[in-house]
Amino acid sequence: MTVYKAPVDEMSFLINQVLGMDKIAQLPGYEEATPDMVDAILSEAARFFGEVVAPTNQAADQQGSHLDGTTVITAPVLDGIYQQLTESGWTSLTGDVEYGGQGLPMLLSVAVDEMSQSANMSFGLCPMLTKGVVTALDMYGSDEQKALYLPKLVSGEWAGTMNLTEPQAGSDLAAVRTKAVPEGDHYRLSGQKIFITWGDHEYTDNIIHLVLARTPDAPEGVKGISLFVVPKFLINEDGSRGERNDVYCVGLEHKMGIHASPTCSLSFGDNDGAVGYLVGEENQGLVYMFAMMNEARLAVGLQGVSISERAYQQAVAYAKDRVQGSAPGVSKATIIHHPDVRRMLMQMRALTEGARALAYSALAHEDHAFKETDEAESAYHQRRVDLLTPLVKGWCTEIGMEVTSLGVQVHGGMGFVEETGAAQHMRDARILPIYEGTNGIQSMDLVGRKIARDKGVAAGELMKVLLPVVAEARTAGLVEMADALEYSLAACQQAVESLFAQATGDWAAPGSAAYNLMMLMGTTVAGALMAKSAIVAVSLNASGEGNGVFNNSKITTTRFFAEQIMPRNQAYLATIKAGSASVMALDIEAF
Repeated sequence: MTVYKAPVDEMSFLINQVLGMDKIAQLPGYEEATPDMVDAILSEAARFFGEVVAPTNQAADQQGSHLDGTTVITAPVLDGIYQQLTESGWTSLTGDVEYGGQGLPMLLSVAVDEMSQSANMSFGLCPMLTKGVVTALDMYGSDEQKALYLPKLVSGEWAGTMNLTEPQAGSDLAAVRTKAVPEGDHYRLSGQKIFITWGDHEYTDNIIHLVLARTPDAPEGVKGISLFVVPKFLINEDGSRGERNDVYCVGLEHKMGIHASPTCSLSFGDNDGAVGYLVGEENQGLVYMFAMMNEARLAVGLQGVSISERAYQQAVAYAKDRVQGSAPGVSKATIIHHPDVRRMLMQMRALTEGARALAYSALAHEDHAFKETDEAESAYHQRRVDLLTPLVKGWCTEIGMEVTSLGVQVHGGMGFVEETGAAQHMRDARILPIYEGTNGIQSMDLVGRKIARDKGVAAGELMKVLLPVVAEARTAGLVEMADALEYSLAACQQAVESLFAQATGDWAAPGSAAYNLMMLMGTTVAGALMAKSAIVAVSLNASGEGNGVFNNSKITTTRFFAEQIMPRNQAYLATIKAGSASVMALDIEAF
């Protein structure tokens, strides 16, 4: 397996030159985020994740996790890695300084998170879920809950999980049956949750579970769901760890990938009932959980970028080493000389760079939404985050599947065996379009909530921002991208108009077309961000600044994206216009 090396130059360029870290650094509390600090943190993160975490990836996959009674035994190769992670401060980058965090921008942290997931995606899921718990408690927890839980969650001394799914309740949370019965200042929970990522382990002194459950008099459906904090160990009045709570791991899933991430079935209340504490108000749990869910969806989209980068690096290394056939002037050529292999590598590279730009841009807007003092400005950026979230989660994870599959193909027969590690990347990537809301759900969220509900305001704002990029690209000599982007922006407008025209008389139209609209918009926005990157590269070349080889590579990759990736938008538009007729035509009995 190829050693992972974080693409620090690419990350720094995107953060500092394209997405406007200089403007983010002017926001209250972010003043220390100078270019020098950004580059210093990226450099040290690259060393840590490249040298300490990345070498564990293949061994951890092979060792996996197993259950000894109710104790989860994790991959031995990971022993001590989590402690190094927390002691180095990587878990606390964006944490509130009031709770011991470093208070740095999310646009910086997203690059570090990418490195973590590229190095070992199974391992990186543990701190990833903890960040979501921090977000939910910071937004909706009481002052007492924040003071008790956040310092140790931010530091990584404690870990966190989210508990939604039950055997009979997957995406349909209305079917949740876990019960929470009030008892004094707390509740007693009973029930079972499944698919709980890092639901139990021995890396931390405590694990803080956020659990959806129903109180006795709760209304039916999603309106009757409440959110509870259920610690693995109860906490004494002095803050020390108390007795074990009545929550135990009773099973581990045997999965296609992410083998080193223990996916647990947790049983609450098999004995006296698990002690839990209400977050916020009763029956508001779904609202609260979505604060965590939306953060997780952005993080999963980033995982699509991370696994793509790892697969790309490995494919390039193999293609430069594997001798097969000949090429002009080369009697024994490595396969990177062959046009079809070069096509696959360029496809992997361009898709990964486009996905990275899309994912990072969402976090840049989140920084503005979080820190802008003007309410209207903050709301504008929050609308952009909301719109981009299903694109990041959906499009970037679909790209992760495509890129890792190409990685296997570049390896040929050696990609289909486990020895090289290329297959692991594809196996690991397969969960990404599924968990934290399937990509079908993401596409319906895009159509129903993010476009229809606000009557296209956020989508219109985005298109308005991207339209000038067409002229800027043309001025910079990026004619292929200017043409492709101009068509794609018009296609997005036509697709939305067509979809909603059909929906007035056809209930199946939105569901039939939503996925293709998500892919159309994702490809378009990623292409626009690629164009902006290339425009900056052209400008730097003109002024003699920066690394000329890097700048030219950026321009060439953008041209490839325009010529080889963005023509897909013509097909996406055609499928949307075709409507639902052929999708729904067969009787169920005919399947």
